[in-house]
Amino acid sequence: MTSLDPAIADRLKRTADGLVAAVVQQHDSGEVLMLGWMDDEALARTLTTGRATYWSRSRQEYWVKGETSGHRQWVKNVRLDCDGDALLVTVDQEGPACHTGTRTCFDDGLLTDG
Repeated sequence: MTSLDPAIADRLKRTADGLVAAVVQQHDSGEVLMLGWMDDEALARTLTTGRATYWSRSRQEYWVKGETSGHRQWVKNVRLDCDGDALLVTVDQEGPACHTGTRTCFDDGLLTDG
């Protein structure tokens, strides 16, 4: 188990199940790639290894992005939003970011009021 720096942990506002939303963005283009969830352990692993690590809510386990697919995320930096309840993770993405095989998880069309 990797422990998160207490100075960072104290700034986080987590969901009831201990998670913080992590918005993932390509570092050089600004393209939003995906949304993942991190707990203290996942964030500590991400900061320590430079590889994006998330908590899978469906599988109830940690996963390192690209560990099985080869579509790795190399972390450039991690920022905390002003409320402490979301992270912005900028990465260098290898291959598609989405589990569907697309570059981004946000390419399924624009929602409108009409």
